[in-house]
Amino acid sequence: MEGGAYGAGKAGGAFDPHTLVRQPHTILRVVSWVFSIVVFGSIVNEGYLNTPSEGEEFCIYNRNPNACSYGVAVGVLAFLTCLLYLALDVYFPQISSVKDRKKAVLSDVGVSAFWAFLWFVGFCYLANQWQVSKPKDNPLNEGTDAARAAIAFSFFSIFTWSLSAALAVRRLKDLTFQEEYSTLFPTSAQP
Repeated sequence: MEGGAYGAGKAGGAFDPHTLVRQPHTILRVVSWVFSIVVFGSIVNEGYLNTPSEGEEFCIYNRNPNACSYGVAVGVLAFLTCLLYLALDVYFPQISSVKDRKKAVLSDVGVSAFWAFLWFVGFCYLANQWQVSKPKDNPLNEGTDAARAAIAFSFFSIFTWSLSAALAVRRLKDLTFQEEYSTLFPTSAQP
């Protein structure tokens, strides 16, 4: 079998940024990365308010500091996770062992599914806290667009991370097929 996209036949080849950028999982990772920047950026920049009568800042989401903290923490950690897996995507063609490739893709499946769940929790939490916020806490509607943007991009992130998990499952199936093929036909797998 000629070296497939997931087999060891392509390992050690030159890095091709054009191919990397055109891969669906790389595009989804970049989109997820941007969404995480929007979420934590919106909350950090305009998610905290203060009134002249109070010297202390409070969270725009129902004065619940945990809501702002959760949004920022999930956003920053998702940002870092996206960077880590983008680096793995760059390094992936250099991995020669099918078993190591399988481990990398399995971690991608688990991490992507976990992040889809965290974004779902974050969306529900932020939307709930925004729904029960009192208008008297923010009479000038300061930061409301940023709060809504954080909620919306939390919602969008559920789908980007879920789709990333689905693509990783597809990659895992392709990789498992490659491994089984190499086991069944060891002589034809050699160039």
